[in-house]
Amino acid sequence: MPPTTYETNVSITPRLKSSENFFRLSYEELEERNMEVKKEKNAGKPQSYFQNKFTEILKKEKGIKAVTVCFSDMEGRFHMLDYNKTFLLDSSDNLTFDGSSIRGFTAQNNSDLRLMLDWSSFRYLPADVFGDGKVLLFANVQDKDGKLYMGDYRANLMTLANELWEKHKIRVNVAPEVEGHLLEGVNAEHNFDEKSGFEVASKGGYFNVLPQDRLRQFIDRLAEATRAMAFENEKDHPEVAPGEFELNYRYTDILLAADQVQIYKVIARQIAKNFGLTASFLAKPIMKINGNGMHTNISLNKNGKNIFYDKKGELNLSQDAHNFMTSILYYASDICLGLNSSVNAYRRLDPHFEAPNEIKRSAVDRGSMIRIPIGNEKSARIEVRTVAPDANPYLAFYLILKAGLKGMFAKPKELKEMYKLYSQAVKKVPGNIYQALKAFNGSDFIKEVMYEDNRKKYAALKQAAADRCPRELGTRVKSGEIWYHHEVTNQMLWSEF
Repeated sequence: MPPTTYETNVSITPRLKSSENFFRLSYEELEERNMEVKKEKNAGKPQSYFQNKFTEILKKEKGIKAVTVCFSDMEGRFHMLDYNKTFLLDSSDNLTFDGSSIRGFTAQNNSDLRLMLDWSSFRYLPADVFGDGKVLLFANVQDKDGKLYMGDYRANLMTLANELWEKHKIRVNVAPEVEGHLLEGVNAEHNFDEKSGFEVASKGGYFNVLPQDRLRQFIDRLAEATRAMAFENEKDHPEVAPGEFELNYRYTDILLAADQVQIYKVIARQIAKNFGLTASFLAKPIMKINGNGMHTNISLNKNGKNIFYDKKGELNLSQDAHNFMTSILYYASDICLGLNSSVNAYRRLDPHFEAPNEIKRSAVDRGSMIRIPIGNEKSARIEVRTVAPDANPYLAFYLILKAGLKGMFAKPKELKEMYKLYSQAVKKVPGNIYQALKAFNGSDFIKEVMYEDNRKKYAALKQAAADRCPRELGTRVKSGEIWYHHEVTNQMLWSEF
């Protein structure tokens, strides 16, 4: 039987040192060290500063045995590989891997790619989640010629954010709200049976789970780990559906926000597994209860001021904010496949469960694609609600930002065309992946911002998954949409079709 409490597997209090002499930092020290890195990054320290600093730390700190290097593929599947510390220090400029083994990357006859370390992403890791003596670095993917690989949307998002800063001194702040479900059993998605479906690990819901319920214990452990990783937690709670959870943390720059989504999900999955459970980020794992979203709060900052705020503006938003928001709505159907990238994601866009499927803005209607939360000069923002938690966060944020900037920097004639949206009947976003694929493939905007080769690769991946599922969603979650989901599938499952 799976354990019913976390204590049966791992001690809650981290040890300072392991018997192998690899360090285990306390959660307090982890948070202190990781916050220092985050503050230096926010202060604009250059990449060379971080490389010099952490190269020296890796050389001197004997308790570090390995560096976990992370990158994401085009669909957002998270890849981690551990490099021996000594090897990484000697070979950090030539970390190669087989790109043909990553879905959506290179072909077999042109497979070699490199990983370019982002030293500013250095993080100390909680040993009870990742293992003793490990630290983490994100990497961007490089082609053989040393250029950033166009299929890597972390690199694309980084480039876009850097260009916005260099040209306009604008920084993009993002705070995602990532929802998930806690399910009974280990690897519940891989073992899914559509006849019996999933069983939630707790029947409790919004704000009413008992203090020692497994869901509450899981949320507490997840909150401890994310706090130690310098997420700057704000609140955590069970969500509306039984077994559903959400943690909220402070906004940060758009690239780090996407990195934190990936870290958040892998920590949640590991902690759930320690409980004998599964943390799932499927958008709609169970019918007839609320699904999971990744509401994406976004604002722009220039010269230390939130340029989305205007005390005299409609809903206290500036004209820049309204133009940014209107352009996202204008391209809503075009970008939908990037924000809702799985067959299952379209189940969530069901109007009976607060589905944000209407292409409109509202301060109160949670069925709107964009909500305007109550805010002040510090917190004024827009909340893009039509984003699923299984989306590639780098691609999703990239498309939202590209769409918004299109309106913010549009000429009057273009803006006039976009604002016609509000004089027409409210439309809905695509209702299934086939409609989303059609809009995506026919979009000149997507061809412009994603580049044709990437568009074709991404569409082919989504089409392949869709072809393994019934065209009609129906009223029961099907095995195909779970087994061949990009965050679930593996070679064995894919070959069983």
